[in-house]
Amino acid sequence: MNEAYGTNLDLNLLRVFAVVAESGSVTGAASRLYLTQPAVSAALRRLAEAVGAPLFARQGRGLVLTSRGERLVGEVRPHLSALVEAALRPGAFDAKTSERTLRLGIADATEAWLVPALLRRLAKDAPRMRLVVLPVQFRTVGDALVSRAIDAAVTVADEMPASVKRQALFHGDFVCLFDDRHVAPPITEKVYFAHEHVIVSYNGDLRGIVEDMKGKTRNVRCSVSTFTNIGKIIEDSPLLATVPRIVGEYMKTSRRHLGTAELPFALEGSSTELLWPAATDDDEACAFLREAVADVVRSKVATPPKRRRPH
Repeated sequence: MNEAYGTNLDLNLLRVFAVVAESGSVTGAASRLYLTQPAVSAALRRLAEAVGAPLFARQGRGLVLTSRGERLVGEVRPHLSALVEAALRPGAFDAKTSERTLRLGIADATEAWLVPALLRRLAKDAPRMRLVVLPVQFRTVGDALVSRAIDAAVTVADEMPASVKRQALFHGDFVCLFDDRHVAPPITEKVYFAHEHVIVSYNGDLRGIVEDMKGKTRNVRCSVSTFTNIGKIIEDSPLLATVPRIVGEYMKTSRRHLGTAELPFALEGSSTELLWPAATDDDEACAFLREAVADVVRSKVATPPKRRRPH
């Protein structure tokens, strides 16, 4: 097959040849192919040169196939039909039998509560489909989507290339996470800033969302790179953490002494979005995964999505 690809033969010449053979004339073929008569004649000459033998002979005002032409048309027609059918046939996707492996980028604040529910959904509706989950965040997700390192992503995102499509999933706010054996509500602003904090910083420093959004400085005891182990760190300590509400609610389900309280000041959250390359719009397996993700999020998040801005 590789040798065939390397052969210096324009396969479109075979299509022109087949139509001329069926029409019996250059004029009729040119009309069907939306080409000029000289263009059709030139194509036939090029094909005859490539084959090394004449393919047509004149008969009156029309053309008839030579013996070599008869053999060639008999061999070409079924292959051309198969190629056209393959190109026009819609993709056959069956979630129940699909063995596709899809790659989903997920922000760390979302992975813990989304992935288990998503896997349960796939086990029921697409039991043979596999999922590769990769970490992304707002700085890295654009490149991952454009390079097709991932098929879709669930995260907070800023500006995206035009080749990336997006759908708002939910608009989250923040709460204060604490261990009720060491911290007692209400958490006033004075109490909040008097306590030590553990923060999540993607920059690897001591600044988190409160410092960046409110211009206020907390007494930061520890900075970590993800939300994954915040619950473990907070547990049985007087530390506070400011986390997305859905993260706090999830962590409370597995650690009975953890509690959440409203922040003593306004802190605007951001929309978590579903993002995907526009080139996968017509990929039925990718579309199935996107719909499954959206369904799981709708079942977990009661508040409706809030658009951040038009895009």
